[in-house]
Amino acid sequence: MEASLVLHLLRRFGEAGVPVWIGGGWGIDALVGRQTRPHADLDLIHDQTREPAALAVLTEEGFAETLDLRPVRFVLDGPAELDMHPVRFAEDGSAVQSADNNGATFTYPADCFVTGRIEGVEVPCLSVGRQLLFHQGYEPRERDLHDMAQLRAEFGVTTAF
Repeated sequence: MEASLVLHLLRRFGEAGVPVWIGGGWGIDALVGRQTRPHADLDLIHDQTREPAALAVLTEEGFAETLDLRPVRFVLDGPAELDMHPVRFAEDGSAVQSADNNGATFTYPADCFVTGRIEGVEVPCLSVGRQLLFHQGYEPRERDLHDMAQLRAEFGVTTAF
């Protein structure tokens, strides 16, 4: 997935009034301010109440849903792969995402919704702290090791691997 497509999709979501935040590898690259590796997909956290509008944008852009694991997430394929993570916002700006079908949740404090940069353009993404939380408790892949090394180098944080 190219940076130009990420920026194009973010622009389209903005035009449609669909707030999204970048997670995963692109989110880490946004935090460090440069692309550090190739990316096969894009993880987007989105406001669940705006999901119909998000899907309309993605359909117009040539994406089609290929995996439905709602309420946790769903995947679309098209010009690239998108991994969509619906969240429900509270009045204080925090959000909750379903973690499974049994009521478990992931919480997003209001201050975890930050900005980074892709190709010099300011973009919405998840904070270093949220990235660290989501990158623990599993056997890391090579790209996970790379991503955590970027956060350690850029921010001096301790990572799980």
